[in-house]
Amino acid sequence: MLLDPFAFLPILFILNLTFAVTVIFLERKDASSAWAWILVLFFLPFLGFVLYLLLGRQLRKKHLFRWDGQKDIGIDKLINYQINAIEEDSLELRNQYVEEYKSLIHMNLKTSDSVLTQDNHVQIFTDGAEKFESLIEDISSAKDHIHIQYYIFKLDQLGQRILTVLKRKMKQGVNVRILYDEMGSRGLKKRQFKELIDLGGEVEVFFPSVLPLFNPRLNFRNHRKIVIIDGRIGYIGGFNVGDEYLGLNKKFGYWRDTHLKIEGSSVHPLQTRFLLDWNQASNNNIDYSEKYFPAIPQKGDVAIQIVSSGPDADWPTIKNGYLKLLMSAKRYIYIQTPYFIPDSSFLNAVEVAILSGIDVRIMIPNKPDHMFVYWATYSYVGELLKAGAKVYIYEKGFIHAKMIVIDDEASTVGTANIDVRSFSLNFEVNAFIYNRTISHELAEIFERDIFDCSELTLEQYNNRSNTIKFKESVSRLLTPIL
Repeated sequence: MLLDPFAFLPILFILNLTFAVTVIFLERKDASSAWAWILVLFFLPFLGFVLYLLLGRQLRKKHLFRWDGQKDIGIDKLINYQINAIEEDSLELRNQYVEEYKSLIHMNLKTSDSVLTQDNHVQIFTDGAEKFESLIEDISSAKDHIHIQYYIFKLDQLGQRILTVLKRKMKQGVNVRILYDEMGSRGLKKRQFKELIDLGGEVEVFFPSVLPLFNPRLNFRNHRKIVIIDGRIGYIGGFNVGDEYLGLNKKFGYWRDTHLKIEGSSVHPLQTRFLLDWNQASNNNIDYSEKYFPAIPQKGDVAIQIVSSGPDADWPTIKNGYLKLLMSAKRYIYIQTPYFIPDSSFLNAVEVAILSGIDVRIMIPNKPDHMFVYWATYSYVGELLKAGAKVYIYEKGFIHAKMIVIDDEASTVGTANIDVRSFSLNFEVNAFIYNRTISHELAEIFERDIFDCSELTLEQYNNRSNTIKFKESVSRLLTPIL
């Protein structure tokens, strides 16, 4: 007896309706995301829910990161002391810019356990060759340990060069640990580090696949890029490990990014961030040891907070830090980002700043590395052009920097893009800097980059083709799930 295929339609309808109700319940805090996934279910019945399980479901936060060593090094006590001291107006603030941004510092302490340190020296890198030359030199000088974490780690020419130095340091008795993200470093396998592992090195993967080609945590990517050497030197910023970051990829050309080298007490929060991520990914947990947190003599006078965010957090801490910076600006806001896909709160904050007479300038790439993201970015900056923003299209190559600077007083550099993914789905880390010298230097870098840009005017944007308008519309519709 032949089965009537239409007999199953009511069952499929009920199943899809159940899936839709489930999505509405799980996404009840984000209506735009819920509607986007309901549309996916409508056009792709049943398959849409499988996609949701892989890409859209919320991460279970409970006990994702646990490291009792925080108590051993007094982080909990230090955080509570700084919060109370700020509230009582008794915290020693060493320059007027730290005083100016006390409320932002307080928020980062409360929501991200971001200790304020005021004794740091910072070096800024905008060129991949210079950054990696410095990094390899510092790795070569390591005495005790090297902790490396990148979203993308490729064993191409650059990756092999770094690996060669790491193996040499292993032979000298230095401990080496490498942590990479499986999605970002797709194609990379732990067995490719066999020589390093045989020497005693350790390599771990963040959120590896449960089965080949199946990863239920695919949508949650560890986008952080940090290196800690001997607990005394830290690197944080936008560069990953790969030849393209040296400008050797013909598609992207020159790679313009921003990375920081930090020497001072803020290396300790970076170390804590690495240890938390490592212990989540590894069965070989790192216990507290004083060698990871050595006493560091004062290196400078730059005040920094290391701020982490991710789907494990109760608050979108980096996004909130961005918003607080925008709302604090009095004269100008400079933004560099490869992706500009803000949520409504960020977009409104920028619009209010522009309409308040603040000089807002945004710099984005001239070429896409992700097509839908690029056209969504074009749509959002077009909206801000109407409010009065100045928008610059970087023409020298590809700009990947994640930087905001305001008023020559405060700035942030790190891994978080201005998009929904970085705000709520990715694990990110940024340095928030309260220092005139560094902020002014970042502003000058932005202004020099303008010479390698074309300006997108409102007239040009209004005269764009219908094809571009269609690409923008489709891409913007997909922004909640990009």
